Amino acid sequence: MTTSTHWKDTVGVADGFDAYDDLPERLIGYPAVFAAVGIGSPAVRTVLDYGCGPGKVAARIAAACDARVVAADISPRMLDIARSRRPHPRVDYREIDSGKLTFLADGSVDAAMSCYVFINVGDVALLSEIAAEIHRVLRPGARYAVLDTNPGTTGVRFSTFRSGEPGRSYGPGERRRVLLEQPGGGDPLELIDHHWPRQTYLDVLSEAGFSDLTVEEPLLTDPSALPGDNAAEATRPPFLIVSGVKQ
Repeated sequence: MTTSTHWKDTVGVADGFDAYDDLPERLIGYPAVFAAVGIGSPAVRTVLDYGCGPGKVAARIAAACDARVVAADISPRMLDIARSRRPHPRVDYREIDSGKLTFLADGSVDAAMSCYVFINVGDVALLSEIAAEIHRVLRPGARYAVLDTNPGTTGVRFSTFRSGEPGRSYGPGERRRVLLEQPGGGDPLELIDHHWPRQTYLDVLSEAGFSDLTVEEPLLTDPSALPGDNAAEATRPPFLIVSGVKQ
């Protein structure tokens, strides 16, 4: 197995990830995350998108509510794509420096989310550092939600992606191959991420100080919204959303 995908330095990966049609995420994953952290609530005026990638999620947050969005990532290429293709007057794209959100004060954020961040980190200690830094910048009472591919359906072929090999079991942190469909029917984008069981998410958030932890595994409610007659998303939950509140 090759090493993990180098998101920070690889231009082709950033471009391929931006080209990926995140239809299942739009229909199932992102609505659940937005609801978990209270997007649209008058109390949520500043939202942190930690690991924003090419800005797709940040743009959708800005379209869904009137909040200011701080969209942060470690990859300069991802941020270049986000700034050029998804500029918005209420979205501030920032580069993360050594995992720290130096541009945010303690307790300055009303809600935070990380989409496809934990699965791209192979070290539990680093996951804990990320969760602790996000906990620092959140105000008391604010919620943080993590969205990742569901470890319980690793290997299942969903409409636009597959994480892991069918029939194979993965241990905590083990590398796995991910295939993302690309437009035009060409070869899929191949990535390497990490398998984390549900308990890892609960442990990391709890140790960082989050409480009232919740776990969601949403299913597609309208199978006709995805191509094909047998969308796996209608019977096998493709995503895991774990959230908690800062007391």
